[in-house]
Amino acid sequence: MYRVMGVVVVLVFALTLAVGKPPGRAQVQPQTPKLPAVKSYAELAALLDEKREIHYGFPLRMGAKTMLTDQAAMESAAPGARAPGEDSGAGSDYSATNIQVPGVDEADIVKTDGRYIFQVNKQRVMMIRAYPHREMAVKKVIEFADEWFNPLEIYLDAEHLVVVGTSARPGRAVHPHHPYPIYGTVKTLVFDVRDKDNITRVREVEVDGNYVSSRKIDKNVYLVANKYPDYYMFREFGLPVKEGLTPAYRDSLAGNRFENVKCTDVCYFPGFREPNYLLVAGFNLNEKKEVEIGTYLGAGENIYVSRANLYVAATERQYGPIMPVPGLREPAPAVVPDRVPAIMPPLEPREQTTVYRFALKDGDVTYTGKGQVPGTVLNQFSMDEYDGHFRVATTLNTWGPDSRNALYVLDRDLGICGRVEDIAPGERIYSARFMGPRAYMVTFKTTDPLFVLDLADPKKPAILGALKIPGFSNYLHPYDEHHLIGFGKDAVEATGKEGGREVPLGFAYEQGMKLALFDVTDVKNPVEKFAIGIGDRGTHSEVLNNHKALWFHQEKNLFAFPVTVAEIKRRTGATPPWEYGTFVFQGAYVYELTLERGFVLKGRITHLTDADYMKSGNWWPGSDRDVNRILHINDNLYTLSNGLVKVNDLNTLAEKRSLALP
Repeated sequence: MYRVMGVVVVLVFALTLAVGKPPGRAQVQPQTPKLPAVKSYAELAALLDEKREIHYGFPLRMGAKTMLTDQAAMESAAPGARAPGEDSGAGSDYSATNIQVPGVDEADIVKTDGRYIFQVNKQRVMMIRAYPHREMAVKKVIEFADEWFNPLEIYLDAEHLVVVGTSARPGRAVHPHHPYPIYGTVKTLVFDVRDKDNITRVREVEVDGNYVSSRKIDKNVYLVANKYPDYYMFREFGLPVKEGLTPAYRDSLAGNRFENVKCTDVCYFPGFREPNYLLVAGFNLNEKKEVEIGTYLGAGENIYVSRANLYVAATERQYGPIMPVPGLREPAPAVVPDRVPAIMPPLEPREQTTVYRFALKDGDVTYTGKGQVPGTVLNQFSMDEYDGHFRVATTLNTWGPDSRNALYVLDRDLGICGRVEDIAPGERIYSARFMGPRAYMVTFKTTDPLFVLDLADPKKPAILGALKIPGFSNYLHPYDEHHLIGFGKDAVEATGKEGGREVPLGFAYEQGMKLALFDVTDVKNPVEKFAIGIGDRGTHSEVLNNHKALWFHQEKNLFAFPVTVAEIKRRTGATPPWEYGTFVFQGAYVYELTLERGFVLKGRITHLTDADYMKSGNWWPGSDRDVNRILHINDNLYTLSNGLVKVNDLNTLAEKRSLALP
């Protein structure tokens, strides 16, 4: 049976029935509220019309632009867990994806089982025999017959490879003078990989919408996407709107035909504003049971997943009410300028985030409630579940001069029970990290304040201490209980001349990359224990916006990440802070980090040749040999790009072998 509930799509792939409880975290066990369900297609159409007019202020006409293909949107950690080898030929110690919550896996472009590396490579998935390194070779290239399919991320375990990507399906012609519409879809392919010599595709599930994110808990996979209704386009061209009212899906277990969700299976959140759908679907890989789909009227941008719950955060922005004048038919008369403020006050944006919670159990997903907080959420690290409470950090009026930040604690019913507001007025959150009863927040405008917050009493959260330093951190990674690594950028405050003196201009110029180790042992007086810079303005690393690009080996005090380095050629005199550097390096930086010596650069690994560097010029446009992931198997360190896999000794970084990829 198919059940529908709205436009964020959460596909649940239940691979096992065991859902454990992580140490130190109590699971939230809320009561399940009832949501109103749509009773007819007419009611659903009326709801969509109402919300669209409220959201946009007037009914928009749908033109040819509506026929453009939906574009999938890609979003941005606890140390990656290590697992024992799956067979005698596998390494006994190997890295996993850098994740946020222990026991909740996140999809990535590279996964390993200690013997093989699976890599999303262009429009393919490569299976590389990686260990032992002397036998390294491309074992298999998985290609896809669907020319529309674009693999994005994968999950891997001993039995299954799950490939998550985007595809498209053609729709019916909506007008004789317009092309057929193309509908974007989220497509998931499941492969049986127990026999590496005979990998077989065992299932496909495809749902209308744009990919947002996903998670995997044991054998359960949860996928989230958004879908904008086709109803408006169908209505514009006079087609039967019933066909465009609800999203479509298909499950290969039931055949390859797309079916539209029944309107009576659609639920809606009271007071929802976005004219979109949020879909939640689930299936078990080990059972021949058809997918169950939940469809909700609503939307979402960021997700947080514990082992017990899935949270979907949806941002709502309002710019003041649009108030029609009853009975007005003629054009409005001219307005005296000094009366304008009284008639139409300045439009102050009102931002709030609605959090929808779904309980996860044995592969099933059940809606259990929603809460609301002022402001907007930056990313998944701005949210956390701990000891029966949900904590969230937000910025209000994100891009305005009067921005301000806050941290809210929500109880089991998702009502606000504690708050700290008006944090760093005029700045916005650049990164956040929750660690047990503490939270760490970085805001920025011209300097980088690191705030330490005490959340031990959920009803009375408080700021314990703060540290102001130049630059900012985009990502905070736990080193141990009392130390955090900050990955970000250095910055120089912009100044100008006024009355013959230098005055601040209220913003800062980003410089090179900055690594910092924060010591929060004394929570009232956090300190920057060590810091090191990489390159100059123009230097960038994927780790700044994607934590999965970080490789971290706690036992060996090592970490590495891909980076593109730009450096300014030194000359006599001061260098203006707005000047960009010239490209000098692309590859992996490998560091040793200890509390005694700080950051020590162990070495750099590149896949580019001397000829590549000579041809690069001032800017590097990128190539198939840009390193994008690092992992280890036993004492081998692997760097991967789309064109090469290189193996170096984990301890000495001496090169052992390289393999060109087709």
